[in-house]
Amino acid sequence: MQEPLKHFVDKFGIDISKIDKIVSGIRYSAVLLKNGNIGVCSNLSREVNVKINDLKKPDLDNIEHRIIINAYFNASLNYLNTYDKIIDLYDGIDFKKYNNIVMIGLFKPILKKFERENIKISIFDKMKQDRGLISMKNQKEYISKADSIILSGTTIFNKTFLNIVNNANNNCDIFLLGPSSIMNEDMFKYKNIKVIFGSTFKKNDKRVLDVIEQGFGTQKFLPFGYKVCL
Repeated sequence: MQEPLKHFVDKFGIDISKIDKIVSGIRYSAVLLKNGNIGVCSNLSREVNVKINDLKKPDLDNIEHRIIINAYFNASLNYLNTYDKIIDLYDGIDFKKYNNIVMIGLFKPILKKFERENIKISIFDKMKQDRGLISMKNQKEYISKADSIILSGTTIFNKTFLNIVNNANNNCDIFLLGPSSIMNEDMFKYKNIKVIFGSTFKKNDKRVLDVIEQGFGTQKFLPFGYKVCL
């Protein structure tokens, strides 16, 4: 398959007449649709200046466009599912059954839960500095040997998603995680994707847009939303 954003643009297109507002801060961007749906995507500390009319001709080679396109599809697709459970990743998956767990993108709250249970995990994050991180030059080797991968949804917009999932071995379970994740059944067409853990928000929740525009991250805006899994 094509990488996810290209797939969704080709399948659904981008209807800018449905977009009410785009807001961006230091850490995240958000798209508010006219029906009240909100979608978000991490900026990875990148300045984003995309206007609604810019998406008349979406440029999938432009990382700023990709961030807003990702947020747009979160807003347009994440609300279409019926979510039976509102849970986070660690509560939903028994990680003790895996022997070689890799995390792509450092999720500190999840890591703390692994540490409390003495579950070993190998972590990669090219945007962060932490003494527990493994050098990025070893990522491909670790991915090929993993039996479980916790994969940040930011890999969708930053063009690393397809390379990671294709390098995983056939017996590896991949769990897509984070508010940037696109919650759509087509994501399960990609190799080894088993569960998607993402977020939705109350319609027209101005609080989400305000804290994102002010430069705050998940600790500030996720309490306004719902942790959902597909």
